Amino acid sequence: MKLNKFVHLLALALILSGSVVGCRKGMQKTTILPGMRSPTVGGERPGAIIDPAPPIPPVLPPIPVDAGAGATSKPTTDSGYPTTDRDFTKWGQNADIFAAQTVHFDFDKAVVKASDIPHVEAVATQLKGMAGRAVRIEGHCDERGTEEYNRSLGERRALAVREKLISLGVAADMIDTISFGEDRPDDPGHNEAAWSKNRRGVFILLTPPGAN
Repeated sequence: MKLNKFVHLLALALILSGSVVGCRKGMQKTTILPGMRSPTVGGERPGAIIDPAPPIPPVLPPIPVDAGAGATSKPTTDSGYPTTDRDFTKWGQNADIFAAQTVHFDFDKAVVKASDIPHVEAVATQLKGMAGRAVRIEGHCDERGTEEYNRSLGERRALAVREKLISLGVAADMIDTISFGEDRPDDPGHNEAAWSKNRRGVFILLTPPGAN
């Protein structure tokens, strides 16, 4: 009887030890390599291929562009016309000769009105008969708006007139522009009658040093 009980206990111990070993084998971790098929994980479907993460491209410095020996480039306005690199600081200034051709603008606009195009055409015609002379266009605004905004608006107005002159055949490098914003009103009043006069583009004839 004792022998039978011992044999049963021994058999039971062997069965239990085998199940523990089986559990441990089933709990082994599997390292999934790129391209391998994985078992079901979370919501992934069985047999899905685990693709490797795409490599992150290196950030390369920009390649310098060689413009060629002696190549130069001038900055351009929004319309593509080159700006002038001439220094007109020592040129003589005449504000009277084109005084009647002053261009006026609508409120907060930098577009030359159809009614003012004849003024620009008259200036272009006169300049073509004045060899070696240049012109400065002053952009002005009324007092409304911030100083910074009006300075920018005055510049856009001067450039709009400049581009109209260029389209009429005046050399781009003989046109200078400057913006005074609201700093130099033509009329010191604080009403629409004054403001309409102050929104303007003024032409100044420039004469090189030593010229008659």
